[in-house]
Amino acid sequence: MSRVTRRQFLKTSTAGAGLLTMAPRALQAAETATAGPLNGTDIVALGRTGIRVSRLAQGTGYNGYNHSSAHTRQGKEAFDRLLHHSLDRGITFIDMADLYGSHPFVQEVVKGLPRDRYALLTKIWPRKADWIAPSGGAKQEIDRFRKELSVDQIDVCLIHCMTDAQWPTEHERIRDELSELKEKKVVRAVGVSCHDLGALKVAAEHPWVDVIFARINHIGGKQYSCDAPAEEVAAVLKTARKGGKAVVGMKIFGAGKLIKPEEKDASLNFVFSNGLVDAITVGMLNPKEVDDTLAHMAQVRQAS
Repeated sequence: MSRVTRRQFLKTSTAGAGLLTMAPRALQAAETATAGPLNGTDIVALGRTGIRVSRLAQGTGYNGYNHSSAHTRQGKEAFDRLLHHSLDRGITFIDMADLYGSHPFVQEVVKGLPRDRYALLTKIWPRKADWIAPSGGAKQEIDRFRKELSVDQIDVCLIHCMTDAQWPTEHERIRDELSELKEKKVVRAVGVSCHDLGALKVAAEHPWVDVIFARINHIGGKQYSCDAPAEEVAAVLKTARKGGKAVVGMKIFGAGKLIKPEEKDASLNFVFSNGLVDAITVGMLNPKEVDDTLAHMAQVRQAS
């Protein structure tokens, strides 16, 4: 797979094609569809938000907790090297969260880049913890996030880690304030990241939701950081996408448990050949992992 420089990306979106790998057992029940080429650096529509992103997002929250992550704990030099490499390869979608403490790290890298050449997604942690005292809404948080990132606008903001079906009521004030910020174009799209099947089912049909972060891979189940068996989660994601929701898949490689090449291929094939997501986020920790993920994605074809 050839290297794509940032300058080349700015001129045109990268197209790539690869051979369709042999479908694993989990794909045998997939719906018949015409396949098309897929590449992690393809620029795709994020649901009906009007936002366009690279199909692969650079995650910044592997093993994230207490305002830090494996990415930020590596230090500024390693983080800068990683994100510069991802941007140079054509990955324009950056996945962050307050929980990860990654905003200031990202700000240092994107400083000086044209604002329309990258998309920023972040998440509000709604629960009180040792490291944070939430406002209960979203305005204070978004103001702080914009300062930390040195930007006027956040592309996508999610309510982080929803764990039950009552989240729309429990976090009504956050929703209302995010809606107000969306009207003012301070935030372009809103939604939730889900860590529970009930929460995911509600998000799939709730009119407030623009974007869903969903845990999905070809094996499924809690052992592989999913909320239910793969087929059950897949059915919910299909409902969400048919309703116009943007779906970003996470835990594609089972939070680091699916590391064999054939496991990565099987998961990517399951997710994309079934048309379950608009994009995926992977917490790649170094340039080698970025290149490896892009190479595996180049071997996949997606449902049209």
